[in-house]
Amino acid sequence: MLLFLPDRANTMKTLFLIFYMVGMVIIGIFSSRKIKNQSDYYIAGRKGSVLLVSGSLLATILGASAVLGTVNLSFTQGWASSWLLISASLGLFALYPIAGYVRRYGKNTLPEMIGDFYGERPKQIASFIIPIAWIGVIAAQIIGAAKILSSFYAVDYMSGVFISSTVFIFYTLIGGQISVLKTDFAQILLILAGIGLMGAFLLSGSYGPAFPPARPFPFNENFSTLDLFILFITHSSTYFVGPDIYSRLFCSRDEKTAKRSVLISALVLLPVAFLLSYSGVYCNYLFPGFNYKTSSGLITLIQHILPNWGIGILVAALLAAVMSSASTTLLTSSLIMSDLTTHGLEKKNSLRNTKIYLVIIGIISMLFALWVQSIIDALLTALTFFSGAFIIPTAAGLLGFRTSSRKCVGAILIGGLVALTGKLVSINLNHVGGNLLIVAGFLVNALILFVPNHKRGNS
Repeated sequence: MLLFLPDRANTMKTLFLIFYMVGMVIIGIFSSRKIKNQSDYYIAGRKGSVLLVSGSLLATILGASAVLGTVNLSFTQGWASSWLLISASLGLFALYPIAGYVRRYGKNTLPEMIGDFYGERPKQIASFIIPIAWIGVIAAQIIGAAKILSSFYAVDYMSGVFISSTVFIFYTLIGGQISVLKTDFAQILLILAGIGLMGAFLLSGSYGPAFPPARPFPFNENFSTLDLFILFITHSSTYFVGPDIYSRLFCSRDEKTAKRSVLISALVLLPVAFLLSYSGVYCNYLFPGFNYKTSSGLITLIQHILPNWGIGILVAALLAAVMSSASTTLLTSSLIMSDLTTHGLEKKNSLRNTKIYLVIIGIISMLFALWVQSIIDALLTALTFFSGAFIIPTAAGLLGFRTSSRKCVGAILIGGLVALTGKLVSINLNHVGGNLLIVAGFLVNALILFVPNHKRGNS
């Protein structure tokens, strides 16, 4: 439970937390009143403005892995840790030319697009696999929120999991996509303000040199060209083809809005990438013996250099970062599962089923967060499986390629499993060997899909 301690610092932090949590719930309640039909719940009635869609894109991307993970990566990779978000930005730049087409062609979910490209069977496989993979992504955000709460308040890790999960599940459940867009916009303002505030304090020179020594960018002994290539194919590619990213584009009011939102998001991510790496570099300079494997460098930095009011802002910003990503991914996964089991989101009971799946997936993600407490491992494992399975088939489909349903299913299953195996090997056994196996997953996917390529259409 939260302990409301009498000193001014704890009172201020607690007030920021209460205002943030209550604010998100209120937005959810008011958003629920604007839901008139299923389209409003699924894709916000396709009325999203540039501000709302770009804000939601940024809030979705700047989750626990981006904000907390980048800072911790700086302890081993130095300035090269900024590649985590730069690669996301490059994925969006690649998406920009076709963002309008995605908005025009898309309906409610990514598997629907895959079904249009290759037939019903690949759509069913995608609808089953993506929500399972995305449980790891949701869990990564819950892990981040729990660690934030346990670091700044008298809250144990388990309580932090339940508190944060209950809030974002509630406002997503009652307000749907309208709630997600509006809460995301409010949250991205907090996130950018918090990151900017931290950068300003560090650049002031009050704590040491403005730019302390660190491992260089773009490469160093702990981040090689092979690591960057793996990051491109498993991470950057998920911003070119990703169910959560596409779900934002489906909400855009028109194709021009979709393209502008992608471009704005890609540009904003670049300075944010370096500001987060800078925070990690500075934390490593100030606390050389810090154990980044068990603690958060950014949280430690916040606790030591910011005034009480600044700590309150950063706590709200960090919670906003993780919960905005969690809500978007949770709703996307629920829509996909509902479409799979209801056989169409236009059916009468699809909205009810979506809400049921939303609660179920949210609870499973909570349990996963209690089991796996590494943010980066949870996120990158899920993304590796997804990218190995779906990046090549979806990108090829968008470019007009068509092949049989059987070949597409084989490419998805085998490519995803080989890539997932490679990631597990990389984490637990051999880093280089695991990375090479991940590359093999993509090659196997492409070989199954494209060779031989003498048939067109579905079978």
